[in-house]
Parts: sequence; structure tokens; C-alpha cells
Amino acid sequence: MKRILYLFIGLVLTLASCSEDDGPTDTNNNNGGNGGNTEPKDTLIELKTDHGTMILYMYKGTPIHRANFHKLVADSFYNGTEFHRIIPGFMIQGGDPNSKDNDRTNDGRGGPGYTLPAEIDTSKYKHDLGAVAAARQSDQVNPERRSSGSQFYIVVSEQGTAHLNNAYTVFGKVIQGQSSADDIVSQPRNSGNLPNARIPMTMSFIEKTPKEILDEYGFEVE
Repeated sequence: MKRILYLFIGLVLTLASCSEDDGPTDTNNNNGGNGGNTEPKDTLIELKTDHGTMILYMYKGTPIHRANFHKLVADSFYNGTEFHRIIPGFMIQGGDPNSKDNDRTNDGRGGPGYTLPAEIDTSKYKHDLGAVAAARQSDQVNPERRSSGSQFYIVVSEQGTAHLNNAYTVFGKVIQGQSSADDIVSQPRNSGNLPNARIPMTMSFIEKTPKEILDEYGFEVE
């Protein structure tokens, strides 16, 4: 299976590959009632690792990616997958189902069997610190810039990675726990940026009202 290539300051790094099947197209806002309150709840993702916990928010302005990520979390797809690529001053990458097995040489090559259409909107979503974005195949084989169905990366650069704007879909943000990503990216790694020690993750949902999210995380939802 072809590798997904990831662009880093003019260098091409290998990322995950996926088939060209269509992915989900409906959004999952999970905005239900809130007991007797009229304010609906929104959905956050709690991502836990041995290096701490991150709270993620998936943007409603990227509905296909949001729906897909929520579905994978609901299906426990990400549980047991690992952060298989870490590059200091750049990003950490995970979400490959191949990383669950004992063969670490195939990490970065897998996916759920489909890709997602690009939802690139740099007027709203940029590669700032804490941005959650989708890995994908290179332009040479993927001119539509379709996203991997499951592999994602988190920006750890304080200055962001502006050179990736307009090239990859940013669909979420770390709204708490960026220090956990910083700890992950500082771990020892080999020449291929694979961490020496395995870094598995689990994900689950948290539901809160927009006011609760603003009060607890300082983040204003869309």
C-alpha cells in the first residue's frame, strides 16, 4: 500500500495510506437536551495517554471530518492506536490502526479503508499551536488533497506551521492539555521519528454546554 507523504519545510515525510472509498458525510453535533436547561450541550473529545490528557474540540465548520472523528471515537477505533511519529518543533501524529499490532514497521501505512474530501478553510482554521489536522497522501497522487480517514496530527510548534495552510484540513483544536503533546514530542525517537517507547491512546466523549466549555477551558465554541 502506498505511503502517505507529509510535507515538512520542503522535505517529504512518509505518512499513512488509505483507499479511495467515500467516507461519512453527515455531521454528528451531539447537541441534545440538557435536562431542564434550554442550552444544548456540545461534544468534546478526551484523549488520554501515559503522558497526560488532552481535550479536543472538532470544528462544526468541517462537518465531514467532525462526523467521521466522532464516529471513530464512538466505535472505539482509536483506543489502542499510538502516536507513531513525533517531530520536535513541528507535530505529533497518530490514529493508524496498524499501530495496534506488534509490527512497528507498518506504523503510518494504515487507515479505516476510506478517505475524506478536503475541507480546507484558512479564513477560519489555520495551523496554529494545538491545531488538529488530517494527514493525507501527497499532491502527486492526491491532487484533490483528500484526507486520511483516521490519521491526524497535532501542531506543537509555538509559532504554528503556516506553510501547511491551504494544504491540509485543520478540523479541530486542543483546548486543554497541550503540555501533554509537548511531553509526547520530547520523547526519544529513532531516525524515522518513531518513538522508542510505544505511546498508546484512548478517546472518549465529554458533553458540556457552550458556557461550561468557555468557563472551564476558555474556549468559545462555534
